[in-house]
Amino acid sequence: MTGNPRFFPTSLWTLLEMAPFGCWGLPVALLTLLCCPGSGEKAFEVYMDPKQVVVKRGESQKINCSTSCPQPEAGGLETTLSKELLHEQAQWKQFLVSNVSQNTVMHCYFTCCRKQITKTVNVSVFYPPKEVLLKLQPTYVSLGGSFTIECRVPDVEPLEKLTLTLLHGNRILHKKTFEGATAGLQEALTTHNTTAHREDGNHNFSCKAELDLESVGQSIIWKVSEPQVLEVHVPRPDNQMVIIVTAVSLLLFLFVTSILLCFIFGQQWHQRRRGVYGVQAAWRSLRRAYRVQAA
Repeated sequence: MTGNPRFFPTSLWTLLEMAPFGCWGLPVALLTLLCCPGSGEKAFEVYMDPKQVVVKRGESQKINCSTSCPQPEAGGLETTLSKELLHEQAQWKQFLVSNVSQNTVMHCYFTCCRKQITKTVNVSVFYPPKEVLLKLQPTYVSLGGSFTIECRVPDVEPLEKLTLTLLHGNRILHKKTFEGATAGLQEALTTHNTTAHREDGNHNFSCKAELDLESVGQSIIWKVSEPQVLEVHVPRPDNQMVIIVTAVSLLLFLFVTSILLCFIFGQQWHQRRRGVYGVQAAWRSLRRAYRVQAA
């Protein structure tokens, strides 16, 4: 055999010479096969943390994007919100999303061996009840009179997760939910009409607002209004009327008493008078009988 010795068969050497990178074609091809499995297998994973984003309106949130690909070609975060890259390494990136003001979605993506995989997360915005305003109209009412209880929360989100409860002491008077309300920052309002009772002045009225975020992995946020007092006026008899009624009652009593006394004295006088006339009549009869016998 003449010429330089070959360590590979002629056919394999010819294959290497025909490769795009000359003698490096086989290592590159082997590396490509190791990094990029066949299309029938899932090449790599993309992860996003947190998996569910719930953020207060106007605040910021950190988002971590990572992948199982050892050497991703590209990666990042897609969002319509303002974002800033804080830290990064080969397999992960950390972003700060600022001024979150609406419900939206965000996407983490990585490209590995010319294949891109995306992970999506929903962003839910909330705004807790900062003010709970309670009003009694009117604040002074007579016993049995009607009055209105009004509770208002100027700004809250999401409204469909809010419950307003009107309380008298610890007793529930009225409860309102807002299921089916549209998204966005809104005002919540509820009213309740009732009548005044004697015991209404013994306890304070209040309104409790509860924002239930348990369905999105958070807790219940609640706030109670300042207590309000209802003044219940219980009518009392007028002093002049009491004097008039007392005087009329006394005069009526004296009038009835005088009639009874007159009746009693009249009967006694009548009986006495009949008794005198009876004795005189008997004496006349006796004298008349005596005269007849003497004759």
